Amino acid sequence: MLRLGKREFGAHEPVIMAIVNRTPDSFYDQGATFRDEPALHRVEQAIAEGAAIIDIGGVKAGPGEEVDAEEEARRTVGFVAEVRRRHPDVVISVDTWRHEVAEAVCEAGADLLNDAWGGVDPRLAEVAARYDVGLVCTHAGGAEPRTRPHRVVYDDVMADILRVTLGLAERAVELGVRRDGIMIDPGHDFGKNTRHSLEATRRLGEMAETGWSVLVSLSNKDFVGETLDKPVKERVLGTLATTAVSAWLGAQVYRVHEVAETRQVLDMVASIAGHRPPAVARRGLA
Repeated sequence: MLRLGKREFGAHEPVIMAIVNRTPDSFYDQGATFRDEPALHRVEQAIAEGAAIIDIGGVKAGPGEEVDAEEEARRTVGFVAEVRRRHPDVVISVDTWRHEVAEAVCEAGADLLNDAWGGVDPRLAEVAARYDVGLVCTHAGGAEPRTRPHRVVYDDVMADILRVTLGLAERAVELGVRRDGIMIDPGHDFGKNTRHSLEATRRLGEMAETGWSVLVSLSNKDFVGETLDKPVKERVLGTLATTAVSAWLGAQVYRVHEVAETRQVLDMVASIAGHRPPAVARRGLA
């Protein structure tokens, strides 16, 4: 079972985490939700389409203009508080690697800290424990925040993913983070080339077998673009195909841009797996 905020999710219950970027230079939407009103509309729409988690980020993942902790907090803290006021039951996640920002957003009402850079700030897990919030433990290959991989080599990429994420998860438990609030994430594209991310997907079952809830952040990423030779705006089909495979192999949480489309894919896979009945059943019964 996964427990985040006021929500509990069963072992076979797929969970959608909708991305809301509070940045002017997002790789996907180029700042469409940087201002408050468009961002709040995005939250409303994502919840209506089936998102249980809203993931708020104040810093672009890739290289770009320097954003210090003060500016990151300015972009996220007040927004977290407003989303909490409007949606008391939704799970609010914040994508940050900085403990100072983590503390401020937890004070504002966040339920989950999405540490996409693999514990580069060890104090972030301490904040998660102190505020009794969830934590995402990600494999980033030792990369510094906001850097791109360069000639990265692994003897066995999944072995390294397991070593890092399980180590981060167990450390978090030792610090006092609830076991049922922790997810492990293979970190597609982070510290990896396209072949590494494809292998991580192919072997995702090895992560699911550990018993930890697995989060995947696949949406429109470079490994999809390179695999299909498609620009950012033409990666939805590749993303959804990867989502279906990940669901079949046991991932539970999906960080996405396209909520409605992902919901259909996850429902279909869950029904094929026998975890969800068809929404209607008329064929051959009349």
